[in-house]
Amino acid sequence: MKRVIVGLSGGVDSSVAAYLLKEQGYEVIGLFMKNWHDDSVTISDECPWLDDSNDALLVAEKLGIPFQTVDLSEEYKERIVDYMFNEYEKGRTPNPDVLCNREIKFDVFLKIALSLGADYVATGHYCRKDTIIKDGKEVHRLLEGKDPNKDQSYFLCQLSQKQLAKTLFPVGELLKPEVRDIAKAQDLATADKKDSQGLCFIGKVRLPEFLQQKLEPKQGNIIEISPSEVKYQRERPQFTSKREELEFLSGKYTYDVNDGKVVGKHQGAHYYTKGQRKGLAVGGTPEPLFVIETDVETNTIYTGQGKKHPGLYRKALFISKEELHWVRDDLKLKVDEELEVMARIRYRQPLEKATLHMVDSGVYVVFENNQSAITEGQFVAWYIEDELVGSGVIS
Repeated sequence: MKRVIVGLSGGVDSSVAAYLLKEQGYEVIGLFMKNWHDDSVTISDECPWLDDSNDALLVAEKLGIPFQTVDLSEEYKERIVDYMFNEYEKGRTPNPDVLCNREIKFDVFLKIALSLGADYVATGHYCRKDTIIKDGKEVHRLLEGKDPNKDQSYFLCQLSQKQLAKTLFPVGELLKPEVRDIAKAQDLATADKKDSQGLCFIGKVRLPEFLQQKLEPKQGNIIEISPSEVKYQRERPQFTSKREELEFLSGKYTYDVNDGKVVGKHQGAHYYTKGQRKGLAVGGTPEPLFVIETDVETNTIYTGQGKKHPGLYRKALFISKEELHWVRDDLKLKVDEELEVMARIRYRQPLEKATLHMVDSGVYVVFENNQSAITEGQFVAWYIEDELVGSGVIS
């Protein structure tokens, strides 16, 4: 009998995952990961880990499966929290959820599970996995979840073949309402619990306050750039090579303080991210201001009016070789090769047509349509049909 350890998070998805595995004849053990101790920055009544671990325990008792809690807060601090501070300090915007899956759930947690004699780990993610044989070898494919509104494959875009080999996604074939129905039918405590938001396993965090623990507030200017700014009218030069064209398309606009007018003050450029609208506290503009660029060196935020502002849009992005990841090793591109894919630069974004161009230093992703708020530090993931084949960090 195969043993599966389910990451019971105290939510409905992982509860139903555990139930389904039990039905399928696996020996199931529930494990709750505690990743956070610092209540000073969590909005504690929003989603405290204590309630979650109690809910997870109730579900385990109801299903008659063994249950224990593991404390991963040290690893979490080291691999996720420190990484977040680091990235924000550099003026990049991290994605802790993607990292948490790669570093915590499918690494630290997976190792614990294997040490407990597990054949697999399982989570409540809305995605699917299948296995094909190619050149006599098993190849695991990471597929979108059946529910188009809940597909979470993007968050798993950094998983490796080794990690996928040991993973099951029992709810990936279901729609969210079906999952809730199963939970109700089985009388599970989490059946009506609303979905959690916020950093994975931390609960809701007030981000500026969280960041202020490490990154000192310092006042700087908010500058508004006019949409008719000269640099947006730039002529497309004649290119002597493909590489030159790719560099041009992925190049971002650079600003200095004389390009626009000061419209307000902020408390630290590293608290803001591209495309952000809330939290600027500048009123009196006909259209809302959006962040179009941040400069942590000069502590300046550049903004533009309205979500159609040209400073928000770019057609291409670059991923350096070190930050490029293939879920499908066998589909890796060689230098000068191209691949047509569907890609997204954030969770919830509809997939967009794009072409990958491999160069010696990394890969360019060129979109058919201009993309809004391409943000350094975020992940871009690319798909062939419903399969996620690779991803990378936007440079």
